[in-house]
Amino acid sequence: MIFSNHKQAVLSVLIATAVGGAMVTDAFAQSSRSAERGNRGGKQQAKAEALYPNATRQEPSVKASPKLGSKLQKLIDSYNEQKFPETRALGDEILANSAANTYDKSLAAQLASQAAYQTEDNAAAKKYLQQVLEFNGLDNNGHYQSMLMLAQLQLQDDETAPGLATLDKYFAETKSSKPEELVIKGQALYQTQRYADAIPVLQQAIAGAAEPKDSWNQLLMAAMAEAGQTGEAVKQAEAIVARTPNDKKAQLNLASMYMQADQMDKAAAVMDKLRAAGQLSEEREYKQLYSIYANTENKEKDVIAVINEGLEKGILKPDYQVYLALAQSYYYSDQVPKAVEAWQKAAPLSKDGETYLNLARVLHAEGRIPEAKQAAQQALAKGVKNQADAKKIINLK
Repeated sequence: MIFSNHKQAVLSVLIATAVGGAMVTDAFAQSSRSAERGNRGGKQQAKAEALYPNATRQEPSVKASPKLGSKLQKLIDSYNEQKFPETRALGDEILANSAANTYDKSLAAQLASQAAYQTEDNAAAKKYLQQVLEFNGLDNNGHYQSMLMLAQLQLQDDETAPGLATLDKYFAETKSSKPEELVIKGQALYQTQRYADAIPVLQQAIAGAAEPKDSWNQLLMAAMAEAGQTGEAVKQAEAIVARTPNDKKAQLNLASMYMQADQMDKAAAVMDKLRAAGQLSEEREYKQLYSIYANTENKEKDVIAVINEGLEKGILKPDYQVYLALAQSYYYSDQVPKAVEAWQKAAPLSKDGETYLNLARVLHAEGRIPEAKQAAQQALAKGVKNQADAKKIINLK
């Protein structure tokens, strides 16, 4: 099932790797070149595109200190050359320099954060990003990209409350409505089981995206189902299928949502259509279909047909669960000999002797006493809760 466990994350947290650092580096380089051109009477270069035109923050006017120009350039060069330990060392040096102003320190902290992240030191990266925000010396592009990256790292490290707080501050100040950023918040709300809060955020992200990712729709449907809005989740899945009728994933998601809504007949119809078209190609898909039938009355023959087809095609693995489902379906459709064969295959794969004991009872009922005794002995050898039943069969005269 696609939605077998809604508590598990459906989306990965997306890390904006070094985007802010590179942008600030460009801005510093532009500033230096512009100053040189200004001294020669040249025209100043155009300012970098504002990524946050609606931000409430007033950009600081402070620029790089002339005294630290060479140190900052060395810092930038080391980062661009991917000398990350050197970048951190140079960044720490500037951060400790009493002559450094807020811009110098913000830039040093930002590049040090990117270097720390590149070397998988998330704890240090978060510490540096906090300093970027505290010194408050970068333009809005660098400042808010640092804030977003901090939130993402916090969420990745399961610091959900601080991560959400940072995200809330980010959205409040930037007024951003970028779908890929809203999804990060929706994901975080989902992971904290705030399903009702996650739904409108995810809906806004999906509505604002030219081509919403399939995983976004999955997450929205999962949030709806967890929030008790199963009917809405089904409608969402049906709408996606209507838009993309040839999308296999959309069909599988719809079947899962029908299962969540306990509409097994509809779920079976969707899956059978895929099966008839030869589109069931993965083990989990065959398991999903036979599970639907196993949870529907009088569908034992369908369970048998699906499992045998999956085994014949080599898609279903001959494991304990498969043989157990097959045995039960044969038994309840009055095909006892075939049920016994399936139980005989399932029992050795079981973690305990309970399946052997069940097999012994069936064999006893069928008058196959020697086989029943042998199965009961195997049950005791493997371990059962009710040893008395097994011993009773073993002691039959």
